[in-house]
Amino acid sequence: MPPGTIDIAEVSRRAGLPASTLRYYEEKGLIRSVGRNGLRRLFDANVINRLALISLGRHAGFTLDEIGEMFTENGTPRIDRSELLEKADDLDRTIKKLTAMRDGLRHAADCPAPSHLECPTFRRLVDLAGKRPPGRG
Repeated sequence: MPPGTIDIAEVSRRAGLPASTLRYYEEKGLIRSVGRNGLRRLFDANVINRLALISLGRHAGFTLDEIGEMFTENGTPRIDRSELLEKADDLDRTIKKLTAMRDGLRHAADCPAPSHLECPTFRRLVDLAGKRPPGRG
């Protein structure tokens, strides 16, 4: 194995991702193998850092296509700060909605109303759950 390279099994172990995910990421152009050792793909050791950035993006709610656009041809990050702010705003909206849902569920669990449907707080929770953003199922 050339120096500075690791095979797919080692990348999988270090990154905590199945080899199938690594092959999929390579197919999507998110990572690149640098050769083969028999049938095993070889990667530059820096792929671990790139996979960490991809993981961070996924946890923040970016799609793989959006993440792919955040890298230049040579693999260095090129992250649009306005996209980060927009995603942060999306997360704020999600947090607000989830907080309202959590609080409503806690209230419904302790509500003294004879029926949940008689509880105004529970009804607001049902109304909130029924409102879907345009184009979302």
